[in-house]
Amino acid sequence: MSDLFEDYARAQGRSAAFDEMFRRDHAVRDVYGQVSAALGRLTPADVAARADSMARTFLDRGVTFDFAGEERPFPLDIVPRVISGEDWDVLERGVSQRVRALEAFLDDVYDKMHVVADGVVPRRLITSSAHFHREVHGFRPAGGVRVHVSGIDVVRDQEGTFRVLEDNVRVPSGVSYVMENRRAMAKGLPEAFGQQNIRGVDEYPRRLLAALHKTAPGGVEDPNVVVLTPGVFNSAYFEHTLLAGLMGVELVEGRDLVVRGNRVYMRTTEGEQRVDVIYKRIDDEFLDPQQFRSDSVLGCPGIVNAARAGNVTIANAVGNGVADDKLVYSYVPDLIRYYLGQEPVIPNVDTFRLEEDAAREEVLDRLHELVVKPVDGSGGKGLVIGPDASREELEALRARVLKDPRGWIAQPVLQLSTVPTMAEDRFSPRHVDLRPFAVNDGEEVWVLPGGLTRVALKEGSLIVNSSQGGGSKDTWVVDETSPAQTPGTAAEPPPSRRRENVWPIEVGKRDVEPDEQQEQQ
Repeated sequence: MSDLFEDYARAQGRSAAFDEMFRRDHAVRDVYGQVSAALGRLTPADVAARADSMARTFLDRGVTFDFAGEERPFPLDIVPRVISGEDWDVLERGVSQRVRALEAFLDDVYDKMHVVADGVVPRRLITSSAHFHREVHGFRPAGGVRVHVSGIDVVRDQEGTFRVLEDNVRVPSGVSYVMENRRAMAKGLPEAFGQQNIRGVDEYPRRLLAALHKTAPGGVEDPNVVVLTPGVFNSAYFEHTLLAGLMGVELVEGRDLVVRGNRVYMRTTEGEQRVDVIYKRIDDEFLDPQQFRSDSVLGCPGIVNAARAGNVTIANAVGNGVADDKLVYSYVPDLIRYYLGQEPVIPNVDTFRLEEDAAREEVLDRLHELVVKPVDGSGGKGLVIGPDASREELEALRARVLKDPRGWIAQPVLQLSTVPTMAEDRFSPRHVDLRPFAVNDGEEVWVLPGGLTRVALKEGSLIVNSSQGGGSKDTWVVDETSPAQTPGTAAEPPPSRRRENVWPIEVGKRDVEPDEQQEQQ
């Protein structure tokens, strides 16, 4: 192994986390064999040069994000996160299962609320959510789909088991980084990329456009699709422009749209054009000043009534945020059993509901050892990691929890899995999570192979969000049965096949630790 890994074993030994590349005996896991061989031939100068080249490319292409008011190239590390095709098949099935359950839940809670009548969830759980919008109660979206696009965040615990950390079915972002990371890594580490059968990611725009077309209002032969953006100052504006360009549709702002007779039109130099599908990239509260915030200039008055009349499809549907509520998250395993009659393929992280007296009492006694999160938070904002918090921070948190127990959940501190990441002139373990993206057309939930791996660039940190200084890795799903992929081309979708594994995946089905092997023997 290269001198770049000189101190890696020592650093790995200081953590209880599952390392994606190295086993506890420091042997390289099979799935990382080609990556290890490629990295072993590089010097620190080689890695630095390639990192600089990737950063310059990102800057030139506008692949940036806003950090503390400064526009920076999105950090991409040269070591990919590699997932075996077998592990991915289980993840894929679990994400699809979760999306279908959340779709059914949203359809139910904005209509008959059978899930409440049958005692699966309490009514107050739904009606007290900040993102439950009564403005859209009682009508089904044109096309019948509410969750067109989702980003389900998963983590790997110290036993190597994937767990769902949270659901994102409002305006999930980050898929542009998945595609741009792949473009960069095909050139950044070609020695490993060209030697493996890696599932492609280029199919995403086509899948998304097909789903938007399929869920357009009935009777429209050639639906006109637009991407609705808040504008150039939004941190995800690059993604909005990229997706609109790759799908070949118009990128619009609220001022470009007008509603007449409950139909939406787009202003163009050639006159007004009918709009059938709006892929919105703004929060519900800013979408329609007639229904939500009257001071919003980001949306267009009348859009919600046009959707209610069945004349336009809004993706994702208005009101999906109730399913993103982290208290609702704790009930998703029950929702899977209720709506689908199945056991969850991917388990949740154990979660305390602080509105429950017994759970709240236990958590308040253990604040110093738990992670406490606001139920409507995003981007890591507002969460408190007990072991890292000061006494003053914990006391302030205690007061906030007691004032609004419904607004908080608590979870154990998970030692997220680690992947080698360049730090100064050596590779060191850094914690990662994973956001697989799924596209739902009403009949099939297609999961983009790999998704966005986010990495905490600070040693020991569990905060992976780019808004708080995190970076990313390209995620390679290595499929032994697919044809080799040429850089920059999309692989054909793998053939469907029966998959029965759930997490924890059966030992012997994956690369296991030496002590696990001992138990098998």
